[in-house]
Amino acid sequence: MSEHSSVDFPLREAYALVSDLMTPNPWIYWTDFLFHIFLGWAGFIVTLQAEFFSIEQILGFVITVLAFYRSAIFVHELAHLKKGTFRFFRLVWNLICGIPMMIPSFMYDGVHNDHHKRDIYGTHLDGEYLPFATQKPIEMIRYVLLSFILPLLLIARFLLLTPLSYLIPPFRRLVWRRASSLTINPNYIRVPNAIRNDHYWWLQEFATFTFAAIVAGLVIAGLLTFHVLVLWYVAAVCVFILNSLRTLAAHAYRNPGDHSLELAEQYLDSINIPGNFLTVFWAPVGLRFHATHHLFMSLPYHNLGKAQRRLVNGLSDNSLYLKTIRKGYGTH
Repeated sequence: MSEHSSVDFPLREAYALVSDLMTPNPWIYWTDFLFHIFLGWAGFIVTLQAEFFSIEQILGFVITVLAFYRSAIFVHELAHLKKGTFRFFRLVWNLICGIPMMIPSFMYDGVHNDHHKRDIYGTHLDGEYLPFATQKPIEMIRYVLLSFILPLLLIARFLLLTPLSYLIPPFRRLVWRRASSLTINPNYIRVPNAIRNDHYWWLQEFATFTFAAIVAGLVIAGLLTFHVLVLWYVAAVCVFILNSLRTLAAHAYRNPGDHSLELAEQYLDSINIPGNFLTVFWAPVGLRFHATHHLFMSLPYHNLGKAQRRLVNGLSDNSLYLKTIRKGYGTH
């Protein structure tokens, strides 16, 4: 894939420059998440009550999508936080974000960590990697268009497949393997031990089923307007579209999947887009520094920008590090 190896890349020097940035700040996590999730729900209510296609409704919808998107992306941080830490934050995130959006954290926990393993990244076993660069452009278009049915698939996963899996044990194993992961690789099979923090994942699953069942029941009983479901679906589609476009800019996707990559090669196959203030909206929670994240996955999101600046200015030879930096979206 690359002529460069870990020997070429100044890993020790790079680590020395950022080693003091590895500790997450709980206040930043709580303030950032709570502000945006409550802003999202406030925008949702405004959008629901405003006059159809009014300025107020359009503005409320944009705020809803962007705030929900940023809030949902915290699932990525949950996948990386040290085992046993931020337990209450994980609980609150699931209760007011993950479960209402049908993406409880167990869907990403363990699964995403495989994406960072040297022997899995970029291979057929990686659920978050497809060799888009070696495929026809139509494959990327299909991936983005999948966003229109993902919310419906998630509803089906929890509202229909969950209770059925309780009744049919073999089917439950199938649901775990093929319908319990937030990935981009349709052939991904989740192994039984793909769990890192969410050992009580079945409680999240049952809570998500219960939430979906209650909402469906309220709509059927006429106690909740059908417009709530329509707005949830449209907002969810927009969130997934944003995330799919962001995902396409996260890596070069050049590895055909038949061999693993060294850490330095993983880094060089990833993308940093420092961008401008707009970049924060489509690549929130530090994901615009995705290559730096792959270099040091324990760096909390709020320190990635600082780490980026230190590495650019502090490395004795920053030529390889600079190879991942792009000026903007689509400049691979």
